[in-house]
Order: sequence, then structure tokens, then C-alpha cells
Amino acid sequence: MCRRDGFYLIIYVSWYIGNFVLHIAYYVRVPPIRNTKYALRINTPTPMASSQDPKRTIERVQTGVRLEKRLVKVLKALAEYHDITLGDLLEGIILHAFEGKSPFSDASLATIAQLKTVYGLDLTAEDSHRLKEG
Repeated sequence: MCRRDGFYLIIYVSWYIGNFVLHIAYYVRVPPIRNTKYALRINTPTPMASSQDPKRTIERVQTGVRLEKRLVKVLKALAEYHDITLGDLLEGIILHAFEGKSPFSDASLATIAQLKTVYGLDLTAEDSHRLKEG
């Protein structure tokens, strides 16, 4: 993720090393852009909802959900990758599933495949009804 802050270009990088996440911010001094015809365009995060949509007020509750260990690792890493909380990620997945929509883009599915390999998650949707605790 990149953003411009005055004279600095700030580049955020996250490295996943085992179970640890190392966050690095690189600060690069750049002169102000005067000629917009040749300006460098920096991708900044855009909100999911348009500015005209009012925010919905909700009430959240704490849950004690038990999930498979490797699945939790993949979900936490994916939430960190998208710079959102694990709760927000799960809410998005569930709300999309309730409407029969896929919650992930092709790029997110590729990231999930990489994270599943890193954390050794070999479970599939077919396994969901055949799991037992050991």
C-alpha cells in the first residue's frame, strides 16, 4: 500500500515469516508534483461504499467460536493482508454467503491459495461435514 504525505511517499510492506508478520514502512522524499500531465498516480485505498451511502449502525457481540487452527491462521493473515480486522473479514464473508455471492475476487483467491500453502491448510468444503476434534 502506498500513500503520499506532503513531501514523502510512504510505502507499507508486510512480510509473513512463519506465524509472525513484520511490517515495514519506507519513507521516500519526493518533490511536489507540479505538472499533473506527467504526475505519478498512487493507488490509495477507496472505501467500499460510496460517500452517499449512509453508514449503518450495528451492535456487535463477543462470541466464543472454535475454529480449526490452520483455518484461523489463514483468515488472520488474509485480514492482515487486506488491512481489516478478523471480525470485519468474517462479517463480509458471511454477508456475501447469505446472498449467494462470492466474497473474494480472483486476486484474493490467489492470495488465499498462497496462504493455505504457507500454513499447510489442506481442508476443502467437502471436509466441512466430516471434521472431528482430536
